Amino acid sequence: MFPAVLRPIVEFKGVTRAYGSRLALDDISLSLEPGDLTFLVGPSGAGKTTFLKLINRELRPTKGEVWVDGVAAHSLKASRVADLRRRVGVVFQDYKLLPRLTAKENVAFGLQVGDLRISDAEAMDRALDALEAVGLGDRGSSFPNQLSGGQQQRVAVARAMITQPRVLIADEPTGNLDMETAWQIMALLENVATFGTTVLVATHNVEIVRRLQRRILTLVEGRLVRDQPAGGIGRMEWLASASS
Repeated sequence: MFPAVLRPIVEFKGVTRAYGSRLALDDISLSLEPGDLTFLVGPSGAGKTTFLKLINRELRPTKGEVWVDGVAAHSLKASRVADLRRRVGVVFQDYKLLPRLTAKENVAFGLQVGDLRISDAEAMDRALDALEAVGLGDRGSSFPNQLSGGQQQRVAVARAMITQPRVLIADEPTGNLDMETAWQIMALLENVATFGTTVLVATHNVEIVRRLQRRILTLVEGRLVRDQPAGGIGRMEWLASASS
């Protein structure tokens, strides 16, 4: 028998996104496979955030196709966007936790928004399991302001993963953290990828990118100028300049 062919989880086909006369992305074509952990780098204004928003259907491309887990995000009807977003977990630089909810309630909320049929009891049970998976099983009753930055980001990862998404996108997830804590968050994201979730991390942190030796997509002025395979990093001058 021939081995099964894995379908890309994310695929861009000739994607261009314009804001008026300015091109944020210019004719991007690439694919991300199941279980990949990929870095998206480039200077401010290179198009990284636009790239991520196209995956989560916060934006539509001006031209081209965006496919997410077999769903045509570029032509998706508004009534089906919620279904697509259940397949996509999102982690932000500033955590975006709800301040009046406990850690467990924040994580459960991420589940209940995606599935209105789930009971409160089941949502809370699954939220506690998710917090235990990120090492915070004993902080479920804590409010965000009672947690460190690293702990808040762990809660955000648990919230993103509770729906068991096919792809997780992280926009500068270590940007507000010290290096020790940043490595802990990256270890969590690496672990997520080992279970088959496609993980895409937009970052300026050259040290993390250099040491982890994963695939690197480099955007400059909306163009994909380099697609570096995992383990293929040699000299780093290009990466430092692209991420500054």
